[in-house]
Amino acid sequence: MLKIAIPLAGGKLSLHFGHCERFALIEVDPATKKILGRTDLEAPPHEPGLLPAWLAERGAGVIIAGGMGGRAQGLFAQKGIEVVVGAPAETPEKLAEAYLNGTLETGGNLCDH
Repeated sequence: MLKIAIPLAGGKLSLHFGHCERFALIEVDPATKKILGRTDLEAPPHEPGLLPAWLAERGAGVIIAGGMGGRAQGLFAQKGIEVVVGAPAETPEKLAEAYLNGTLETGGNLCDH
């Protein structure tokens, strides 16, 4: 089982993960490519370096983001969390399904810090 973390704003992917309203944690089975469940969590207060540890404690193995600074990407990598940047503003389920099927289309990293 794998948990995919997706930062949300207005029910869809937030383009800047560090300032999102909530996180959707999508539980998936990579072998069957099925979504098993979803848990939404209120995002903690914005504090540099907090989110990688916070999401790791909640079992996230992947984070799908619109944009993320290089320092944050490094902190997630240190926690063993794969980072996918440049994802479109879609629903968490659509993003998770595309990730599982290898069809997630990503553009450029929308964050430069």
